[in-house]
Amino acid sequence: MPAITELSQLDLNASYSYADYLTWQFDEAVELIKGKISLMCPAPNVKHQRISWRLNGALFNYFESKPCQAFAAPFDVRLYDRRKSLLADKEVTTVVQPDICVICDGSKLDEQGCNGAPDWIIEILSKGNSKKEVKTKHALYAESGVKEYWLVFPYEEVISQFVLDDGAQQYRLLNSYAGDDKAVSYLFPDLAVDLAVLFKEL
Repeated sequence: MPAITELSQLDLNASYSYADYLTWQFDEAVELIKGKISLMCPAPNVKHQRISWRLNGALFNYFESKPCQAFAAPFDVRLYDRRKSLLADKEVTTVVQPDICVICDGSKLDEQGCNGAPDWIIEILSKGNSKKEVKTKHALYAESGVKEYWLVFPYEEVISQFVLDDGAQQYRLLNSYAGDDKAVSYLFPDLAVDLAVLFKEL
């Protein structure tokens, strides 16, 4: 099989696995959503990167002396139905790159990234990816068992906080933070993010 060095060599209507994904050698950033290639937005803008940097700083300081670990994109997270046991790369058909994720179970980490659901995912929306984040990934993260999910809206300067309802296997909106609020993690209630600082322009 010839090496895949251009995105154009792939059939965007075909289904692929994480094992296939690992062999691709092109520059474009893609995710796999249930076997289908999903093109990622171009390089994030300054506002997105500023927010990401501030969130990463807050999480780094908080988790530095704790067993949980925070990771920032690019970082592969392989997802599947949480009712299934550990899957081989050829069986995994969803791999995403959240802006930030927190993982407390060290056994899920390997050299490739995270195999299974992180405990907490934060996505910072870009103008071109809102539908994917709000609809598709919302459902994927719930199905795979991500316990807490934050959506950060840079232009509205709002954070929507979702927590997993295990009984219904879906998210419920716990809080919407805006203005001078401090966004408090559900899983880590002594971790608060000051929105006035987060969204402040330099």
